Amino acid sequence: MKDTPTIKFEGSSTSSSFFDIVTLKEVFKRTPSDHKQTEHHKVSFYVLFIITKGKGTHTIDYKDYSYKEGTVFSLRKGVTHKFTKSSNTSGELLIFTEDFIIKHIGKLDGLKSMQLFNELLESPKIQLSKVTYLEVKTILKQLNTENQFEKDIYSSSIKRSLLHVLVSKIFREKINQKNSNTNSKYLNQFLTFQNLIEQQWIENKKALNYAKQMSITPKTLNNIVKTTIKKSAKSLIDDIVTTQIKHLLINTELSVTEIAYQSGFDDPTNFFKYFKKNTSLSPNQFRKSHK
Repeated sequence: MKDTPTIKFEGSSTSSSFFDIVTLKEVFKRTPSDHKQTEHHKVSFYVLFIITKGKGTHTIDYKDYSYKEGTVFSLRKGVTHKFTKSSNTSGELLIFTEDFIIKHIGKLDGLKSMQLFNELLESPKIQLSKVTYLEVKTILKQLNTENQFEKDIYSSSIKRSLLHVLVSKIFREKINQKNSNTNSKYLNQFLTFQNLIEQQWIENKKALNYAKQMSITPKTLNNIVKTTIKKSAKSLIDDIVTTQIKHLLINTELSVTEIAYQSGFDDPTNFFKYFKKNTSLSPNQFRKSHK
């Protein structure tokens, strides 16, 4: 059985312990022993991937997203992605841990910042307007200058502040494009529900069980999810379960029957029907399409 490689945070010698900036060119110079950059791998940190030149595609949780200059991808901790190598593409990746934001920005702004990196709440892709892109490039230049070396005791604070401004500008762009759920009053409860599913998806696929754990009614839980992402609670469960099954299909040599049992299904036939209903592909068709 082959697990999806997980990339750990490794800041450069001149970077903060929780933050670094690398270029796309530098990423492809790295040669990890357990994977290629063009193969699926997980990140154990947060990433803002900003395209500064060229066109191509980037894959996040097995979905391909096209990009061009001014495209920004936001990847949360634990997400699976892969690069597509392109000689005409340039970009910069801002990588940081949750400590970098949460410990120094405050709970409310930190929560909003983390929302930007949750692909269930927001699309992981945004195309910046020309004005915002120029502003982002200016902040990137300031961040690179500050990140070259630790100037003094204020350097880390300056970088956190610049990153906060950068995230806020991207968040504002999402709101202006009407793609954000930032006004949801149920955000905390939604995130609790999401975390529970991600922890219990194998043994627990019913909204009723999660509602009991959260001490709310199924109707209230459904209202929380619909208000936040315009989906039912059951649809959110299915989305997360299906993504986890995709991980197993692509990154293990287990048979479809073995994956069915490992995913908590008593009958492989029900597993087959469940996956096809949620993806329009059979498990074998999906697996073959990613080999």
